Amino acid sequence: SKFIERKVFYPGQKVFAEGEEGNRAYLVEKGEVEIVKKNEDGEDRVLGIISQGGIFGEMALIDNQPRMASARVASESTLSIIPRAAFEEKLRHAAPFLRALLSIFVRNIRALTTEKLKRGG
Repeated sequence: SKFIERKVFYPGQKVFAEGEEGNRAYLVEKGEVEIVKKNEDGEDRVLGIISQGGIFGEMALIDNQPRMASARVASESTLSIIPRAAFEEKLRHAAPFLRALLSIFVRNIRALTTEKLKRGG
């Protein structure tokens, strides 16, 4: 779609940082991106790795909360950037039930992640 731009990122490059406002999501066309969160000792913990075909950064678009983790590029990656406007356009056409379900999922994921980090996961 005309909304979406592609961008190449290099190893170690941050796509976004924890605590930032989230106004776009990303689709991994090629490469690998690590989702990283600082634990209570301030050390980076890798929560997951998003590879080709994966989407990340979408939670902030659903619930308008700040980024709960950072995204850091592990290997040279081509990412498609999906701006909030494009995402909301798609969401508008979704059934209200699905929109509600997404909000609940995101709330649960955020709660679980916070809980897991407190316990040292």
